[in-house]
Order: sequence, then structure tokens, then C-alpha cells
Amino acid sequence: MTHPSVIYLPRQHDFAELTRVWEASVRATHDFLAENYITLLRHLLETQYLGAVNLFCTRDSHLHITGFAGTTPGKLEMLFIAPDHRGMGLGKQLLDYAIEHFHITELDVNEQNAQALGFYERQGFEVVGRAEVDGLGRPHPMLRMRLKVR
Repeated sequence: MTHPSVIYLPRQHDFAELTRVWEASVRATHDFLAENYITLLRHLLETQYLGAVNLFCTRDSHLHITGFAGTTPGKLEMLFIAPDHRGMGLGKQLLDYAIEHFHITELDVNEQNAQALGFYERQGFEVVGRAEVDGLGRPHPMLRMRLKVR
């Protein structure tokens, strides 16, 4: 299936919609996270994380956000696709944009999120490290991945 080639730069007034996409994506792919932890992460996303990264997104024909990503220098910090838009190439489109425009070469992924791990491996990333806990010190092992030299 073809995907749109347009990447949009969301603004702060889009944060609520980005958060809805994030939550729907997390609920579809992160079944290992407890409800109270999702609530905490949603709050941090809204109040800290979205404003701390370079954000870009895809939109459907009605301009609803279908997926988004965020980067810091050299690193993909987040990539989430709305559940009903998965499998359409949006993740690859966003990742390719991050590599091309933000020169990302690293990312972290939950070890328990096998779908994301497989996706990043298919896109040329390899595991180069592992942490027993996530960024908030919770027992959700994280894998550090690096883009293989092409």
C-alpha cells in the first residue's frame, strides 16, 4: 500500500491529538505496561516529552494525525502509529525522515515490544546494548539500537 509523502510539523495545539495517537498506539502494542504507568507516561508526554523533541507527523486526507515521531540530536526518541494506520508504511516513512533530516543513528526500544524490535531490525538497526530498567527506573528492559553502517 502506498503512503503519503508529506510530512507535517505539528505545533503545540496538536499535542492533545498527538497524545491520543500515542495512547492508542501504546495500548495496542505495550500490553506489558500497567494502567497506572500508562497514566504517568501520558502526563509526562503531555507536559514534558512532546516539547523536548523535534516533532514530525503524518496525517490522513482529513488532516488527522496518523503517526508521529520525535528526535533529539542523533537519536529517535519516539515513534508511534495510530492502530488503524499500522501496516501502511507510515512507520518506515517517519523513520526514513528522521534518518535523512535529523541524522538519527540510535534509538531505544522496550525489549518486551517484539513488534517494534522486529520493525527496527528490518530497517537496518541492530541491538548494541541493554538496560534492565526504562528511563524512569521501572523494570521494563530497554534495548539500545544503532543503525548499521550502510
